[in-house]
Amino acid sequence: MRVLVTGGAGFIGANFVHQTLEDRPGATVTVLDKLTYAGNAASLAGQDRVQLVQGDIADADVVDPLVAEADVVVHFAAESHNDNSLHDPSPFVTTNVVGTFILLEAVRRHGARYHHISTDEVYGDLELDDPARFTEQTPYNPSSPYSSTKAGSDLLVRAWVRSFGVAATISNCSNNYGPYQHIEKFIPRQITNLIDGVRPKLYGAGLNVRDWIHVRDHNRAVWDIIDRGRVGQTYLIGADGEKNNKQVVELILELMGHDPGDYDHVADRPGHDMRYAIDNTLLRTELGWAPQFPDFRSGLADTIAWYRDNEDWWRPQKAAVEAKYAAQGQ
Repeated sequence: MRVLVTGGAGFIGANFVHQTLEDRPGATVTVLDKLTYAGNAASLAGQDRVQLVQGDIADADVVDPLVAEADVVVHFAAESHNDNSLHDPSPFVTTNVVGTFILLEAVRRHGARYHHISTDEVYGDLELDDPARFTEQTPYNPSSPYSSTKAGSDLLVRAWVRSFGVAATISNCSNNYGPYQHIEKFIPRQITNLIDGVRPKLYGAGLNVRDWIHVRDHNRAVWDIIDRGRVGQTYLIGADGEKNNKQVVELILELMGHDPGDYDHVADRPGHDMRYAIDNTLLRTELGWAPQFPDFRSGLADTIAWYRDNEDWWRPQKAAVEAKYAAQGQ
């Protein structure tokens, strides 16, 4: 099997590449990654069945020959940081919308199997006291430039399935955590701050709820969908891991040997969604998927251990990330 992974030097994509090579001895992987600040070639070090191509998914001349050689295309590449989308939405439109269009057209020409990675943020947010969860039938209601461009890319995929018969599936996933996540993100930033003796920082009151899933559980679900999912179907991936940000920070502090109240509040992000929650019934019942990290505490402990043991991976990025946040008062 020849697998093309876009964004395969990023957080979830790199983990997907590692898992694919572990679980599928006959597979070879080509990674197409622009290697922006969020992509890191070091995340793929030591893999001998991987070819890394530095290029832009919005460049048809780069994309087309790679898709022509692939049996399966798994599209992780995206601009994904909400804060950045509020400061400059333009790269999000180019990568998330135009890039997806370029990929779909190449897949349409060459007949590869296509899987599209998306986010639960396309559905907007839920009230904290609402018992509902997102399902495959929830209407789209994105609230940021990031989530609106991901919603647009999802709709392109649906249209290419219906209009042109592209063999595609979509997954919308809740918040991932685990190894190789860029330290601008919530969980690794708090972990690496504590390693450096810096108090964690929490947006607002910290009551915003996210539905957390370990990246390995997410990527196992992706392969289940590629192998056995129905073409044209959307599947929601979540591990019943609802926690508010305050609970997450306090658990990180506890697991790292600190007082759970030893953190600082900072100004909340504009338009900060209150709650995401995934109903994973279809994934469980139709495909038989179940998480290997159903306990958030054990998954978080595993993640903390990885960042402690891999300082050489994240240390070169740390000063620049903290300087950017300091300039924003965060």
